[in-house]
Amino acid sequence: MHALTLASFIFFTGLVAFVTWRITRQDDHRSTSGYFLAGRTLTFPLIAASMLMTNLSTEQMVGLNGSAFTDGLSVMAWEVIAVIALVALALFFLPRFLKSGIATLPQLLAIRFDNGTQLIANVIFLIAYAVVLLPIILYSGAIGLQGMLDLQGLTGIESSTALLWATVWTVGIIGAVYALFGGLRTVAVSDTLNGVGLLIGGFVIVYFGLQAVSNGSGVMEGWSILKESDPSKFNSVGGPDQQVPFSTIFTGVLLLHLFYWTTNQQIIQRTFAAKNLAEGQKGVLLTGFFKLLGPLYLVLPGIIAYHLYADQGVRADEAYGHLVFNVLPPYLTGFFAAVMVGAILSSFNSALNSTTTIFSLGIYKGVLKKDATEEEVVKSGKVFGWIMAVTTMVIAPLLAGQDSLFGYLQKMNAIYFIPILAVVLVGLLTKRVPPMAAKVALVGGCLLIAAGYFVPPFNKLPMVMHEFHFVAAVFVLLVAVMLIIGKLRPRATAWVQEDSGDVDLTPWKGAVPTGIVLVVLVVIMYASFAG
Repeated sequence: MHALTLASFIFFTGLVAFVTWRITRQDDHRSTSGYFLAGRTLTFPLIAASMLMTNLSTEQMVGLNGSAFTDGLSVMAWEVIAVIALVALALFFLPRFLKSGIATLPQLLAIRFDNGTQLIANVIFLIAYAVVLLPIILYSGAIGLQGMLDLQGLTGIESSTALLWATVWTVGIIGAVYALFGGLRTVAVSDTLNGVGLLIGGFVIVYFGLQAVSNGSGVMEGWSILKESDPSKFNSVGGPDQQVPFSTIFTGVLLLHLFYWTTNQQIIQRTFAAKNLAEGQKGVLLTGFFKLLGPLYLVLPGIIAYHLYADQGVRADEAYGHLVFNVLPPYLTGFFAAVMVGAILSSFNSALNSTTTIFSLGIYKGVLKKDATEEEVVKSGKVFGWIMAVTTMVIAPLLAGQDSLFGYLQKMNAIYFIPILAVVLVGLLTKRVPPMAAKVALVGGCLLIAAGYFVPPFNKLPMVMHEFHFVAAVFVLLVAVMLIIGKLRPRATAWVQEDSGDVDLTPWKGAVPTGIVLVVLVVIMYASFAG
């Protein structure tokens, strides 16, 4: 069994690497546009696949199914509500981003406010990615992989600590090679190939899982048994004691989605690389369609695992790996583990690519060496990328022992998600709010949310009003403060956004109708399963 699993794993991983190299070997990796923005050539299938795969990693596959094991269908808010944010990106944010021809989100803040605002945003992104995002992707990936492939049995390494370090460094080095030698297009192409594999693998697990529920009597029979035996698990409306109470969908949950899908450099960088606005909008809305399918492979397997293993003492975060290991044939286990490695690599190399982009264009070219040539800027990104990759590989194994990685990630993300979203929104929707207001909101917002989480007596607030309501209240406060500063000390002249001429801004004719259909489908999904 080990040999077959390992052989299929090596075959699929090698196939993705070979096909990616064949497609991208002639690409321009020397200029900043070619390396950081894929030469602005990405079409909608590449954009959608890359956004989807950057979003999907083991902390979601394992974490969200683990949450479904505990709370059932109500955790689908982490997938389905993303559709509303993606519609907002396609119709409101993306036309404005592409109009300015930016490569990083902080560049927009320099255009709208000033260079000081851009520098603060650059530093916030770099610290957040180095300390929170990159280490968690590597650590959760290594843990998921160990369970799926039985790496202890395969490698003969007895020490769990030594195995964790070895797995983290192996995955980290492969991901760094993809991101730092190939640039954004290499990341996007490998994401597309892995994305197809992940969707197929995700649905195959649901198929075999439902077959296991019905003892081989068919998928529909398994679905019927599941609904009859655990009806409470199929309620889309989260109760007050669950992870996503229904009321929080309209406050903190929606705001976290809005930041993640519309202003998070790691996700939106591939939309900056769109061939034109129409291709970008199609790619974003296609991603929205796939997020509607998310509950099928990110929530339903957790409910299946609850039905099959709840009485066997299986813990929530072990549920998904346990299901995969038990219901898939050995040759498919290897294939799926390879796809999971693809998901880990995708999230890791996308975050690493975004980190190098922010450093090279924002810090190196913007502050350290303003007269740097294109080749020097690209080289600085590669050097900084390796420093960041090694730092991450050292930090990741030290996360062992955290109670809930998914919870830790959401908590730490909110510290910088909310202030950046507030500044971008106010910046795009007003003309007179000055740079000082943006700086106050960025620094003050981060400090305020951090105090609410970690500093007594302020840390009582999230407990009293639920932490998602708390971050929404901070968002409203930051917007209000910026608007008040804009009234008291407005800019001398109204800001007018100029067209950089870098991208064809003709919108896709089907964008608005498709966006409306997607939002209606979200409402229908919630209504269909409301208990």
